Formats: sequence, C-alpha cells, structure tokens
Amino acid sequence: MKLSIRTKFTLGMIFLFVIILVLSVASSVYITSLSGKTSAILKENYKSLVYARSMSEGIMSINQEITSSLLKNEEADITFVENQLSVVEKAIIDEKNNITEHGEDVLVSNIESDFYEFRDSVLVYIKSTHAVSNVLFLQMKSGVLYRQLALLAQMNGNAIEAKTDDAKATAKKASTRMTILGTGSFLIAASFIFSFATYFNERFLQLFNGIKEIVSSNYSKRLLFEGHDEFHEISLVFNEMAETLNSNKEKLSVTLPEDIGKETIAKNIQELKKALQQMKLVEERTTELISRLEKQ
Repeated sequence: MKLSIRTKFTLGMIFLFVIILVLSVASSVYITSLSGKTSAILKENYKSLVYARSMSEGIMSINQEITSSLLKNEEADITFVENQLSVVEKAIIDEKNNITEHGEDVLVSNIESDFYEFRDSVLVYIKSTHAVSNVLFLQMKSGVLYRQLALLAQMNGNAIEAKTDDAKATAKKASTRMTILGTGSFLIAASFIFSFATYFNERFLQLFNGIKEIVSSNYSKRLLFEGHDEFHEISLVFNEMAETLNSNKEKLSVTLPEDIGKETIAKNIQELKKALQQMKLVEERTTELISRLEKQ
C-alpha cells in the first residue's frame, strides 16, 4: 500500500493522540469512580451522623431544661422546649430522606414513633402539674431514644469506615492500573517516536550524503530507499540523474583526448606554416641584400 510521507506523519500524530486519549479516559473513569465513593461518604453517611447528633443534643437540652425546672421548682421554658422539639423533628425528617444502609429505615421509623411519643409527653408535662412520675417516664423515653440514636450513629460510622476502606482499595487499584497503563503507553509512544524519527533521519542523512557525493563528482553514488513513499521516488530520480551524469563523464573521458590531439596537431601545423613563411621571408631578404652588395 502506497503511503505518502504526509500520510505517515498524520497517522503517527493520530496514534499519539489515541494514546493520550486512552490515558485521559482511563484517568477520568477512575477519578469519577473514586469521587462517587467519597461523595457517598460525605453526602450520605456523614449527614446521618450530623442528624443523629442534632437529635441527641435536642433531646438532651429538653431533659436538662425539664430537670432544672423541677429541681428549682420553676416553670420550664416552653418556647425553648418547643424550639428544641422542632429541631429534633426536622432532623428526623431529613434523616428519613437520607436512608442509605440496610435496616436504617426500620431504625429511623422506630426513632420517629418514640420521639413523637416523647414529644407528646413533654408537652403534657410542661402544660400540667409537674409530677415526678412524668419526669421519670420522660427520662425512660429519652434513654430509649439515646440508644436508638447511638445505633444510628454506629451504623453510619461503620458504613463510613467500610466505604473509606473501599475507596482506599479503589484508589490503590486505580493507581496500580494507571501506573501500568501509563508505563505501557509511555514505552509504546517512546518506541514509536524513536522509530519514526529514525526512519526520517536515516533517509535524510542518506539523501544529504548522496548529494554531497554528486557535488564531489562521484557519479557512481546510488540511493536505495525501500518502500513506496516519496523517498523511494526521490531515490529513483536521484539514481537516474547520477547514471546520466556518470554516462556523460565516460563519454567525455573518451572523446576529450582525441579532440585535444586534433586541436594540438592543427595548432602545430599552423605554427609550422608560420615558421616556414618567416624562414622564406628571411631567405628572400638575405638574397636581395647579397645581390645589392655584389652590384656595389
């Protein structure tokens, strides 16, 4: 198949681009996978821990307010208690929309039912006579809620630990695969670039040396480029030119001495004729001079 130099160069650039594209896509896939795992930890389980802590703090604040008012024999701050109940209720609603672990929905449902029972008991307590039995009941219900919230926090904490380990394993696996892929791609690209550069360097060097030989009148120099690209066509033209120059040189080496000999002979004949004419002229003048002397 005949491929031009431009086509080979274009294919080489496309090959390097494909290697870069493969590395980019692989990196994007692994980063997306790792990002998804870490995002699940931060957006799901961590929020559940925040909700569990918010509910625990709200119930604790309510118990402290009721206990303090009982010990001081004062009325409990109804506004404060209602605000804390609202905080806990909002946290429960948010947690119901953030179920991620197996069995978490059942646990949150129990927390919700126990909280509403606790809330109703608190409202009854602060709006009626402050009986000690009611306080004990509230403490008992809050204890049940604490244990359930502790289980909720433990469940999501264990999930965070497990997902963190999974994310670490994924990151390590991705790092290993990217190292192998990157090393392989680097070796392939380096080998390709070396072969590509060597291919052109060798041919340009041979062409340059061939031209130097022709300039030095070494017309026996020939170029041998394999393939079907422009270098091969250049070698054919070069060899044809060298053959023509060498043939002309051989013709000149044969005809030149003969031509030079003929020219030399003709030149010598002319010089000889001139010498004879001069000798004849001298002879005539000498004869005339002798005749004049005899007459005198």
